[in-house]
Amino acid sequence: MRRLLCFGDSNTYGYDPRSFAGGRYPSQVRWTGRMGPEYDVINAGQNGRMIPCRSAEYAETADLLRRMGPVDLFSVMLGTNDLLNLATAEEAAERMRRFLEAVLPLVGNARVLLIAPPPLRPGEWVTEPEMIDRSVRYAALCGALARELGIDYADAGAWNVGLTFDGVHFSEEGHRAFAGGLRRHCGPR
Repeated sequence: MRRLLCFGDSNTYGYDPRSFAGGRYPSQVRWTGRMGPEYDVINAGQNGRMIPCRSAEYAETADLLRRMGPVDLFSVMLGTNDLLNLATAEEAAERMRRFLEAVLPLVGNARVLLIAPPPLRPGEWVTEPEMIDRSVRYAALCGALARELGIDYADAGAWNVGLTFDGVHFSEEGHRAFAGGLRRHCGPR
């Protein structure tokens, strides 16, 4: 069984935007619960999480990695909240660079996978076309960053992940599509 530590925001957490006060989809609906029996998935998603950019946030991530023990894969999917808070794609990518450079020495033999979130779509939270453009640009910058750092990369925009009415959060079908894309990407190594 392969052990996956999935570090992300509300789409990793499994936030259900139809709920109030941070409710989430049932575990069997969330992508982290759909990976299959060959994976032991640790869901380290947190609603509202932005790319860590302070030493205290780096220390929290280091503590998480220590507490979880050895993992086979450390996946990181962040950036959506940064872009929603008007960071440029370049600013978000630079935050991701600093974060990854801080945590890469701590992951041991784990494979590191940087996942670019699916691009934003028009919705209640996404009202400007430039928000969508930033998310597309961010995905490309993540790909370049992963190549530069020598880590694995996946673009969830290629997995046909359905989003809800807000243009940000995965629908139930989106969780299914994301899990399928990640399973194909992480296939036997």
